[in-house]
Amino acid sequence: MLSWMHDKNVTGNLKADFSSKTLGDARDFIRSSRTDSHNLHLAVASDEDEYMGTVSLKNIEDGTAEFAIAVRSEAMGRGYAWFGTKEILGKAFDELGLYSVYWCVSKDNARAIRFYDKHFFHETLDIPESVLARYAGTDNLKWYSMLRGDVFDFPETVSGCKVVHIKTIPTLNAGELSVFEAEHDIPFDIRRIYFISKVPEGVRRGFHAHKELKQLLFCMYGRIQLILENSHGREEIELSDPSIGVLIDECTWREMLWLQKDSVLCVAASDYYDPDDYIRDHEEFKKYIAG
Repeated sequence: MLSWMHDKNVTGNLKADFSSKTLGDARDFIRSSRTDSHNLHLAVASDEDEYMGTVSLKNIEDGTAEFAIAVRSEAMGRGYAWFGTKEILGKAFDELGLYSVYWCVSKDNARAIRFYDKHFFHETLDIPESVLARYAGTDNLKWYSMLRGDVFDFPETVSGCKVVHIKTIPTLNAGELSVFEAEHDIPFDIRRIYFISKVPEGVRRGFHAHKELKQLLFCMYGRIQLILENSHGREEIELSDPSIGVLIDECTWREMLWLQKDSVLCVAASDYYDPDDYIRDHEEFKKYIAG
């Protein structure tokens, strides 16, 4: 633990002064962590049980907590930070039942910002005064948050179709606003929007492809499994976060399985309804994409 506390490469952009910490301080921190009900501190360890860093949920109260992570220089670039982040967020929502987790980084900490932006965590603009008070006198901060039900670590593509991260602005403890604009965030003008709702759990829909139509599909509420098949193969993805969509811009067979009752699928389409653009027979579809 002292190896990262005394490493300016790790602590240079952190609020606290770790450089003066001693081995006794580290031991006291570990001992006190075992009985601290207001904060949760866990070690990130290798398969050989070597300590690689510490990941925390601090100020746990009223369904929220502040996330923090620090890893040794030896652990950087080896996946330990991402592993620790995923595990502590899973514990926050699945085990502790929290509603939201938030954190901040210095805008000068380019490495941390690249890390969080790479994994599409949402920047938060409206932070409660009670939280900001903990950072009084510290400016130039970028805030992030994650709400229960948000999903991260999506693949970049599914069957060659791009997974789109819809621009989302969360407000701590007050939900999220998601927005996308035609020809800015998606590569086509929107001629039609439709949504499918009131579908019982376990029902499949779709069973067709489009010859020319381009679409953005996302799940406004609930959980829907999207199965796609095209020249790249057949893959599936679960849609459960309204800030995640799939852009279909080539002839692709699609099936949708409702994993949760009353889930809502929304579609933004590049053109008006045209029955001649549909392929509803799977064998005909396979011949069409084979040329």
